[in-house]
Amino acid sequence: MDEWTAETFLANREEPIPAINTPGNSGKSSDSKHDPAKGKASDGATEGEDVAGEATAEMKIKRLHTPKTVFVKWRAKRQARLLQQVIPTDDSSGGGSSYDDSASSYISRPGFSLPLMTNNFRRFNARIGVVFIFQARAIRLFSWRRPTHTLSFLSLYTFLCLYPHLLPLLPCCLFLFFIFVPAYLARHPPPPTPSLTTSPRYTLSGPPLAPARVIRPANEMSRDFFHNMRDLQNVMADFSAVHDLLLDTVTPWTNFSREALSSSLFMLLTCLSCALFLASPLLPWRHIALVVGWALVGLGHPAVQAQVLRNYQGWVKEKVGGAGDWFREWSERDIALDEAPEVLEVEVFELQRRRGPVAYPSQFPDGEAGGYTTDGSPDGSAAAEYEAWMFSPSAWEPGAPARVAGERPKGTRFFEDVRPPEGWEWEGKKWVLDLGSREWVEGRILGGLEVEVEGERWVYDARDASRRGGKEGRDEGKRGGNGKKGKESVSSFEGESEGGGAGRGEWRRRRWVRLVRRRKVLGEVGSRVLGSGG
Repeated sequence: MDEWTAETFLANREEPIPAINTPGNSGKSSDSKHDPAKGKASDGATEGEDVAGEATAEMKIKRLHTPKTVFVKWRAKRQARLLQQVIPTDDSSGGGSSYDDSASSYISRPGFSLPLMTNNFRRFNARIGVVFIFQARAIRLFSWRRPTHTLSFLSLYTFLCLYPHLLPLLPCCLFLFFIFVPAYLARHPPPPTPSLTTSPRYTLSGPPLAPARVIRPANEMSRDFFHNMRDLQNVMADFSAVHDLLLDTVTPWTNFSREALSSSLFMLLTCLSCALFLASPLLPWRHIALVVGWALVGLGHPAVQAQVLRNYQGWVKEKVGGAGDWFREWSERDIALDEAPEVLEVEVFELQRRRGPVAYPSQFPDGEAGGYTTDGSPDGSAAAEYEAWMFSPSAWEPGAPARVAGERPKGTRFFEDVRPPEGWEWEGKKWVLDLGSREWVEGRILGGLEVEVEGERWVYDARDASRRGGKEGRDEGKRGGNGKKGKESVSSFEGESEGGGAGRGEWRRRRWVRLVRRRKVLGEVGSRVLGSGG
């Protein structure tokens, strides 16, 4: 009988056992369990194996420090450093993209490395043979190369469609008939030559006659390794062709480049979803699955394919094209998309600050203001003037958090520098002053302010709020949010007060408004690059 060795079974073509090699079982046989002599021999050879193992380890260590190995490691590090300089690194902490659905965003993965990618490709290509074997057998099954096999598959499929409660048995049967049975037959092979007896027979009883077969990665210089590279090359080409075909066929109908067409499909799919939600319990899904399965497998028959292609090149292609043209015309005619662009009102506050330091009667006893009068003017002859400060998106009220924290207001110095929000453009030609100063103050429930209801509609800081500023100004702003108390802190006046402006604080502001509309995005800014692993 020929000798059986575990080293002869690789992950190559047309091997029937899709088993996985596990560490510790790579080349060991279990014959010693059944043969006591072999067990004793193996026990007696333990010391020799230890000595040989130590010698092998020393040889490996010496081999790692040879000049050739050192040069290879140096070259790999050099290439990795060069690639790090050329290829941009991923910055997951930055705000470059708001959403990333790659695996590297959720688990820790090593960065790009040419030596690591080369090593992983070699390992992957040496182990992918089982997948290509399964692919070849599936093609042979569904292309009717052996009609008996295809009909047997259809019979089993029919049985499962009519009795779907047997589906949980399918994984167990697959493990039994495609993993355990072939593995047992490999351990108990038939006799290599016919028996000389008059009644030859093949018995499965008795001790195992051959070692267990284990799938091993294909050698890098073997024929199977290059076969895997060839099949991998063809699979990549097939995937790219199918990907491009789907994009060319499906994308024009679904990406709203023709909004009427995509809207029509959206409405049809919505109505179909509602109808299936109600009618799905009444449909015979077992018979539908049976008919669809037989139809799909039948299309793989060469005679059926030739007939289908002949009819498709004739009247089927013409009818399908005519139906598509009719649907496009119907969608363009009946779907009205004449909505006006979205319009929004934006605001900006013109902030002005009082010139010179401002003193208040409560700060100095007996009216001694240290050279300044209680209205804030240096000489006390007239009210202090306000100077233009900036245009800010914030009203900069006394209770604003940034103001309480002692920060400076943010904005632009000139009116012309105010820009619309990102993605919007100006609708109106100029800014309009908001004459309802009291309305926007009360609508925001702001406290510590005095409103000018006529004239230029300035809203001033109240004297006490501007003096206290920090904590008390914030407390007064909070009290403004409690119904009537907030409204009581907002007073109105016409013109100057009797004290020559003594009731006005350090800041004043007024509100300007302008209309903006959504801006059209030109080009393919919103397109997403598929396949970027991140």
